[in-house]
This record gives sequence, structure tokens and C-alpha cells, in this order.
Amino acid sequence: MSTETIWIGIGFLGQGLFFGRWLIQWIASERSAESRVPIAFWYMSLIGGLITLTYAIYRMDPVFISGQGLGSVVYLRNLVLIHRGNQTKDQARPAA
Repeated sequence: MSTETIWIGIGFLGQGLFFGRWLIQWIASERSAESRVPIAFWYMSLIGGLITLTYAIYRMDPVFISGQGLGSVVYLRNLVLIHRGNQTKDQARPAA
């Protein structure tokens, strides 16, 4: 298997994970009968985005590098905000 084939596989893996986040969001929304963005959406966004960013860097594609690079910052920030919010909720609960 050539190096080029491996990199194409990496690119498709990143895109597949990135696409999968949409399926997770759709299923979560259908189950609750309203728009939902589960935490798995943000993890898949970050992981898929970073893998795609790695592929873009290999390809030296400034369009994908900027898009996935900036997007990854947003996904990471959302995860930080979610985890901070969960910690705040846990601290606010009375001890049993």
C-alpha cells in the first residue's frame, strides 16, 4: 500500500467521523422530538476535524487548514464550556 493511499484513507476517516456527528445529532433530535446537540457531536467534530486537519496539512491545502484549524478551536471551546457547566452543576447539588 502506498503512502498516498494511506493518506487518502486518513482523509476519508476524518470526513467520515465529521459526517457521523450529523447522524448523532439527527438521531438525538428525533428521539427527543426537538433540536438537540449531544456531547458526542462535539467530540466527533473535534476528532474528525483534527484528523481532516492533519490530512489538509499533509496536502498543504490552506483552505482546509484554515477551516478545520479554526473549527477545531470552536469544538474544543464548546467541550470546555460543557465540562465547566457540568462541574458547576455537580458543585451546586446538595450532598446526599
